[in-house]
Amino acid sequence: MARSSKKGPFVDPKLLKKISKIKPEGGAVIKTWSRASEIAPEMVGYTFGVHNGKIFVEVKVTEEMVGHRLGEFSHTRKFVKHGGKIQRELEQKTTEGAATQAAPAAKAEKK
Repeated sequence: MARSSKKGPFVDPKLLKKISKIKPEGGAVIKTWSRASEIAPEMVGYTFGVHNGKIFVEVKVTEEMVGHRLGEFSHTRKFVKHGGKIQRELEQKTTEGAATQAAPAAKAEKK
């Protein structure tokens, strides 16, 4: 459910305080645990270290990000590709096939 329009967007006051102390061109990373904070226009150009539960993921804020939440750009789960043993075998065959196709092309270039 969306936040009430009369309340306005939620931006952590501590985050705004940190922004006011640092210049955007400074290159300093502003660490935050406030993943629920919306990105305001004042934040454009700053780099935030958004905590994902384990590490701080650096997020450089651009104009297209305004209105989104900081947590959207710092994923909390690591994707491990699908497949397993069968998928690894298929990938190994494709890399071997690519290597055998590249070898005749290299010989042709030498001539």
